[in-house]
Amino acid sequence: MTCSPAIRDILPGIERSSASSISGQIAAALRSAIREGRLAPGARLPSWNDLADQLGVARGTVRAAYDTLADELLVVPAGASGTRVFRDVPPPAPAPVIERPPDGISAEPLPFTPGIPAQDALPAKLWSRLCARAARRDAASLVAETDPRGSATLRKEIAAVLGITRSVSCTPDQIVVTSGYRNSLWLTMQVLEVAGKKAWHEDPGCPVTRKALCLAGADLVPVPVDEQGLVVDRGVALAPAARLAIVSPTSQAPTGVVLSEGRRLDLLDWAERNDAWIVEDDRLGGLQLARPSVPALAAHDALGRVILIGAFDAVLGTGAGLGYLVAPEALADRFARAAAVLNPASDTITQSALAVFIADGHYLRHLRQMRRLYRERKGALAASLHHRVTVEDAAPLALTAPLAGRADDVVLARRALDLGIGPLPLSTWYHDRSTARPGLLLGLTNMHAGNLGFACDRLLELLC
Repeated sequence: MTCSPAIRDILPGIERSSASSISGQIAAALRSAIREGRLAPGARLPSWNDLADQLGVARGTVRAAYDTLADELLVVPAGASGTRVFRDVPPPAPAPVIERPPDGISAEPLPFTPGIPAQDALPAKLWSRLCARAARRDAASLVAETDPRGSATLRKEIAAVLGITRSVSCTPDQIVVTSGYRNSLWLTMQVLEVAGKKAWHEDPGCPVTRKALCLAGADLVPVPVDEQGLVVDRGVALAPAARLAIVSPTSQAPTGVVLSEGRRLDLLDWAERNDAWIVEDDRLGGLQLARPSVPALAAHDALGRVILIGAFDAVLGTGAGLGYLVAPEALADRFARAAAVLNPASDTITQSALAVFIADGHYLRHLRQMRRLYRERKGALAASLHHRVTVEDAAPLALTAPLAGRADDVVLARRALDLGIGPLPLSTWYHDRSTARPGLLLGLTNMHAGNLGFACDRLLELLC
């Protein structure tokens, strides 16, 4: 028996030099024909022997192709009746749709994209050298189970840095090394068992934090922010018995305000009276551009109610992939037990490299350089936009361009991506977008002489 004209038309010549196997080529051709209807449901396929003879291939090669199609429910082996096309061929899986990131977020570091460090100022060569040295040392060391809280050496160095940069006094045993802010936040949500409990959140405030609280099942309580920071009295009025409050007291985003001394004391007092917890988002605490910098809220926490969360992304870039949290002494053991179950062990090589980076003084030196650089870039951006676009100060590594009326800042942020810039829509930082103040959040960290003029021209084009 020879192949029917339909089969002869369907099967291409075998390309023996192709990277694809011969059975794979046969299966692919038949699969396409079945999906496209060129082989009707119930149609009988040639036997293994006949098709192998027609194509000049081994019988087992044809059998492998048929088996592949049978596994995909496209053909049915029917014994002496041969192999037939399945009468109810499942519909093809839809092609994957690659959607644009939500809310104007760019998938790459564009000018004006907030939340990324200065790509051109990262200590890439030094960091690569330290990682390579750590990898060699790790390969030569004995394999041992890692501490789920992170390297003891790194935790010791983090404790020392926090004492210098954030005025926080803590021990290495209070620190858990994580893979970043999100990991720290999720671990905290689980330890505090927030599901079904009320949680204060700044309004406006970080969208990622808001989503994390919702995913953890917390009952979200938006608390307004004014020129003195979180309005603690309003939080008490709305939810006096809340389980926790998440705040960014030294670098509130997106407003840029600092929590006043009186509000800090009120917040700590509320937490003590109500057996509540304060989660301090201190990711940018070390990069305040004003002099002198404001200490962390945890520095004033004599009663142990504050859980401080920090990260190294803003200084070393997201490639470092490391963050940390500092638990009050009363919760340190609970966090350690939770970390053993929920906290994937961070890359030990990166931990080792970071410990040396801190211990040898590189971290503090680089932190000073980044603060100086960001002050310069903030001034240059403000000067370049002067008389062209109205901007306001924002937290601490961004400016805000307010929009008039009911402009849709989300639409504008999406349109900005087509122009090669990546500002974020301000309205998404509010709990109720319908009453939010529209605007664009302009990150300044990745702005430099090479892209400043281009970015400002594109922003003007976007807003005109």
